Amino acid sequence: MSDQETGPEYIAVALQVSCHGVNRCPDAESARARIARTIDTISGYTTTASNFCEWFYGAPVRLVALPEYAVTGFPLKETPAEWREKACLSYDGPEYEALGKLAQDNDLFLAGNVYEIDPNFPELYFQVCFIIGPSGDVILRYRRLTSSFEPTPHDVWEKYLDIYGLDGVFPVARTEIGNLAMIASEEILYPEFTRMHVMRGAEVIIHPTSEPGSPQLTIKEIARRARAVENMAYVVSPNSASIEDIPIPPYTCSAMSKIVGPHGEVMIEAGPGGESMSANAVLDIGALRRERRRVGMANILSRQAYGLFAESYSQADFHRPNFLLQDGKVVEPPDRMVFRKRQEENVERLIKAGLL
Repeated sequence: MSDQETGPEYIAVALQVSCHGVNRCPDAESARARIARTIDTISGYTTTASNFCEWFYGAPVRLVALPEYAVTGFPLKETPAEWREKACLSYDGPEYEALGKLAQDNDLFLAGNVYEIDPNFPELYFQVCFIIGPSGDVILRYRRLTSSFEPTPHDVWEKYLDIYGLDGVFPVARTEIGNLAMIASEEILYPEFTRMHVMRGAEVIIHPTSEPGSPQLTIKEIARRARAVENMAYVVSPNSASIEDIPIPPYTCSAMSKIVGPHGEVMIEAGPGGESMSANAVLDIGALRRERRRVGMANILSRQAYGLFAESYSQADFHRPNFLLQDGKVVEPPDRMVFRKRQEENVERLIKAGLL
């Protein structure tokens, strides 16, 4: 059997933790102190999950994934400039140092989602999905590409492509535990985001989310299963246990952290009731690779005629790029209403084209 047909087998954990928002912190210093306390709590949970699951299953924990914006919460009334100062991480900041030590101490890959300042775009901030390797270094940064009220790489598209290229837009980390990629939150609703990563080799899609839990099928839950099936991939999806210290009921977003297998089956799910490491399962990358290489009707990836759709997509001109670029220069959004105005213009274009 070739090396391509074999692969690792390990435990992944979708860690369901509470988020303590920094919105009510009076200044950046108190916000950073709160972030540090949250990271310290996550460190303890991760170490315990790693030790216990390996003892229980007899397989190593090599991947721990954290929910969306787990260490800060999300902006409410803050302007983009205020949120950048209060809640956004720097590449060389103490937060990444602490998270890197956590991954290194436990010999695992740590995935999460934060708000971050890209030194190439200091006027903005992006919502970033990251993977830190066992070395303690960040090995992947995926910057969220769709948002209702925050900057994305698409808003500075020409400059972003010049710096990072298309593979930097849809990065895949090829590691000893498989080919890892990430998408954020509601991006699970858009098939193209997951597919672009899978077209670059992704086998495990890590999906940090913070969404309402429900015993019924939610739209994100349906989409999670669909993305796993149509891409023949694992989906590791950690959700918030609660969001504390904001003027929203804390358990509005809670529960449902889960791991979905490549046939759309829910392998494991954490229930309601708070913080949990229960969403853990063994991923068999070797079995996934063998299935992807079989000749048969079930091999969806091999039967997809990708070129059928290229021309139709290229003609679509509704949600336009470079929204925050003027004459090649990045423009800081003054508030969040500009993003709503942009969406109104998109809707008008869709109506004019007869799509709505």
